[in-house]
Amino acid sequence: MKAVETISDIRKIVNKAGKAGKKIGFVPTMGALHDGHISLIKKSVKDGNFTVVSIFVNPTQFGPNEDLQKYPRPLKADLKICKENKVDVVFIPTPEEMYGSGGLTWVNVEKLSQPLDGRFRPRHFRGVATVCAKLFNIVCPDTAYFGQKDAQQAAIIKRMVADLNFPLKITVCPTVRESTGLALSSRNRYLSADEKKDAVSIYNLLMKARALIKAGLSNPKTIIAEMRKIISNSNSLTGIDYISIVDLQTLEDVRRIKGKVLIAIAARFGSTRLIDNLIVDSGKH
Repeated sequence: MKAVETISDIRKIVNKAGKAGKKIGFVPTMGALHDGHISLIKKSVKDGNFTVVSIFVNPTQFGPNEDLQKYPRPLKADLKICKENKVDVVFIPTPEEMYGSGGLTWVNVEKLSQPLDGRFRPRHFRGVATVCAKLFNIVCPDTAYFGQKDAQQAAIIKRMVADLNFPLKITVCPTVRESTGLALSSRNRYLSADEKKDAVSIYNLLMKARALIKAGLSNPKTIIAEMRKIISNSNSLTGIDYISIVDLQTLEDVRRIKGKVLIAIAARFGSTRLIDNLIVDSGKH
């Protein structure tokens, strides 16, 4: 496994692999790798790709009061994980390598960036879309792998790729969870033991909502009210940004549940903000 820091170096390595007839699989990350990231890496390797992982804590997707400075950066451990999981090359650029003295060009996927997290992190998805566009241009993958936990991000990237005619496939892999149901996240390490125990309530809420929908309830306001009532009993809960039931394609709130919907939650336990979601098929059309 190789680890490189410059755009010119990663391009040389990927070009060589492409000329040798290999397909390029790409897993973009911000590091602090966990089993969720590993599942994406394993999927790329299983698909027979020359697998590239990027580790880059992207400053443009953090708001002014967010956790950019304290975001975990265990690079040595991350490289060990990549090597153990048969990654071919790791791209570890600096902010200066990616953005130079500062960019003037941004990628903004309208409408999909506005609901859910977009209401609370207004510049976040502009930073995500821009850095992914840059990474896709640098790595030129055949397939890029993302996790379902970041459902809004995945939807935005898929739309960006379609709208800008990027010649690659976006593969969205299932959310990986702890045995308790808590979705794996690099930010879980911020949680105290009590906060982590309480955070499991997010998954329990999703299961409750699914059960209500499967039982025939089709009014999203009724389901959301029940979910809010349950989560309010969590001792470590310090805030709910949203509990929403939205259309899978537009990410807009649905007035009545039919077909497949996305149930999405963002809540804070202590000072840590967690997101999770679940796709549910109501069976109604």
